[in-house]
Amino acid sequence: MPKSTLASSLGDNPTIEKNIPDDVEWIDDAFYIKETRYGLYTSVLKNPLGANFLTGATKEGILQTTRWHLKCLQDDTLHLYTRVVNATAGVKL
Repeated sequence: MPKSTLASSLGDNPTIEKNIPDDVEWIDDAFYIKETRYGLYTSVLKNPLGANFLTGATKEGILQTTRWHLKCLQDDTLHLYTRVVNATAGVKL
């Protein structure tokens, strides 16, 4: 199984925040969490600066999953918890 990296977690075309507030509160000096216009929460990375990382329904959920995901990447253990699933609904869009 190929090694999981931050680049592979972000995907081929990550969304990058262009306007990061000056007073943003960096969590663990690695990311901050913003509320989206749809009422969801997204973690935004410090490195690469502004990269949108994870999105979810609650701020606490995104705090926990972002910390977990970054720790797994650091410890090279993400592959132990994830797998690629290829599923189709039988309909071409």
